[in-house]
Amino acid sequence: MYPGLDVTWPDAPLVDTAEVSDRVLAELDEFGPVAAEPVPSGLRVFFGSMEDRDVAAAHIRAALAYRAEAVDVPDEHWAERSQASLTAVTVGRLTVAPPWDVPADHTGVIVIQPSMGFGTGHHASTRLCLRLLQEAPVAGARALDVGTGSGVLAIAARMLGAESVVAVDFDADAVTSARECAELNNLSGEIDIRQSDIEREPEVDGEPFTLILANLTGGMLVRMAGRLLQLARPGAVLIVSGVTRDEEEAVTRAFADLGAQVTARLAEEEWVGLQVLGSTSFKIGG
Repeated sequence: MYPGLDVTWPDAPLVDTAEVSDRVLAELDEFGPVAAEPVPSGLRVFFGSMEDRDVAAAHIRAALAYRAEAVDVPDEHWAERSQASLTAVTVGRLTVAPPWDVPADHTGVIVIQPSMGFGTGHHASTRLCLRLLQEAPVAGARALDVGTGSGVLAIAARMLGAESVVAVDFDADAVTSARECAELNNLSGEIDIRQSDIEREPEVDGEPFTLILANLTGGMLVRMAGRLLQLARPGAVLIVSGVTRDEEEAVTRAFADLGAQVTARLAEEEWVGLQVLGSTSFKIGG
């Protein structure tokens, strides 16, 4: 049996299913979903354990007021079925592709095995980060990818010329996934991938960074704005997403209160990505 969660929402025929599905997956990301597939009027999301599934169900009910029903799926092929429809996604000069849909021309191709996460380029927040990253000063940067997930942003930064890349995630499955994806792209020795909770660790090897990537959630970015700036060299570039339009003001204010400035903004559907320029005078402790 595999632990699944059927999330359904009211007035399903009247809403943009893709947009609502993206919102659900973003809300569930911190609970370690491993795959998802559509069901009537909603989405079935699979988890690595029943405990993760049950905590995720409670969160969805509280955060979105959607129905969330636990299901145990006796189908050994659910992962293959739920991921088979994923195809390559092109974002600017980069293409994010699952192993079964790699373009013949490998230029700018990032191969991502999506079985352990949703960092495949199909989520709007990932696409926003990739678009902003291609306009940022990446060449020669010392980059940090916070909440790396599948490692797609860390891999992109290295491919675009970052001198060094550190990728961190507190979830062990995400770290395993990111390492597997780095290997798929022949970058195993070029990206330092670690299991780490940067909010609890006083230092991160490699700091200060000149480029920080954080595709998280609006709430996490508000809470972590100061910590991200502590890890950044004064004047560094931060690219942040996972922010809904409703959360944008709070995120912008959190960075502005610390002397940082939003210098670029992109939006797709209900999602927003921001490029933030760190204050040249920000110091640890404010």
